Amino acid sequence: MKKIAVMTSGGDAPGMNAAVRAVVRTGIFHDMEVIGVRRGFSGLINEELQPMTLGSVADIIQRGGTILYTARCEAFKTPEGQKRGYEVLRKHGIEGLVVIGGDGSFHGAAVLANMGIATVGIPGTIDNDISCCDETIGFDTAVNTAIEAIDKIRDTATSHERTYVVEVMGRNAGDIALHVGLAGGAESVLIPEVPYRLDDVIQKLERGVARGKKHSIILVAEGAGNGIEIGKYLSEHTGFEVRVTVLGHIQRGGAPSARDRLLASRLGAYAVELLQSGVSGKMAATQNGALVAVDFETVFTTPRQPDISLYKLADMLSI
Repeated sequence: MKKIAVMTSGGDAPGMNAAVRAVVRTGIFHDMEVIGVRRGFSGLINEELQPMTLGSVADIIQRGGTILYTARCEAFKTPEGQKRGYEVLRKHGIEGLVVIGGDGSFHGAAVLANMGIATVGIPGTIDNDISCCDETIGFDTAVNTAIEAIDKIRDTATSHERTYVVEVMGRNAGDIALHVGLAGGAESVLIPEVPYRLDDVIQKLERGVARGKKHSIILVAEGAGNGIEIGKYLSEHTGFEVRVTVLGHIQRGGAPSARDRLLASRLGAYAVELLQSGVSGKMAATQNGALVAVDFETVFTTPRQPDISLYKLADMLSI
């Protein structure tokens, strides 16, 4: 294989640039020509291609976001859009493609793999909602960003003797809320994978007040409910002074953590080596710390759940 391409697709995640860097430099190390596809599958359809050199990826390992930009592309979900993407790759003599992104991006990569383009995916999303891998690129940074915010909010909660509801991102996965809630000492953690009753949250708050507790933090995953509505319910049914903070997209930005840079570098290099060895239609990932290649179909059909033992631990420690 002499010519490959790399793209970032879907939501951006800290560490994507580190993965792009690894793909480009590993490809060049193996005497490959590497092409960058700007703006994901949308850019592929519109033929937004740029040659990548060693200098193209210099000084980016520490930067958040993605230098290749990213976008969601409804057109690529159509047969016409998929055919156009395939034709662009063939026109430019691109033999292999590395797609860095989440579940939706992998579905696009799988389509190209089935059409005959050697394709490997790298899991990059702060949501950590991809199955068959230890962790996705960007998750660790997002958790640390949220933890920093929680620590600051707790200072204010303590000073004013208030209850704070904090909503974090994660789409339909509760991993960010769960990890942040446990590491940040939240009194309650609400995630979509575990049913909950707000009356139970209220009982825990009231038990805390009864033993002299002056403030509380309630962590809510965005897929588990609306933080503003939950805050309103708690305020109306307790009489406590409740404030709500929605952290939002601050969790997607910022310099990637060392953990994310290391993971991205390993997976980027491994993805190129998989293509070089003739592998296609697989996700490059780590399982128990070891590099593995997992069929896209296995990724799509394997249910993913957060570590429920962490949920039970968080609940026990917040007694």
